[in-house]
Amino acid sequence: MKFEQDTTWETLTYEEKNHHLYLTQKDVLEKFRERHAISQEQYDKSLHDLNEKMGYAKG
Repeated sequence: MKFEQDTTWETLTYEEKNHHLYLTQKDVLEKFRERHAISQEQYDKSLHDLNEKMGYAKG
């Protein structure tokens, strides 16, 4: 999800902005893992922490 204009970002709700932030952070973690900058265990822990902090934790 790319935003071409600042006005597009301004029209998003708080929840939409948070979801965009979540997806961006998750993408960074995936790239780190793909490039072996972090281990699978570090990725799993970081993703779990991100899910909890952003309210995406299951059950």
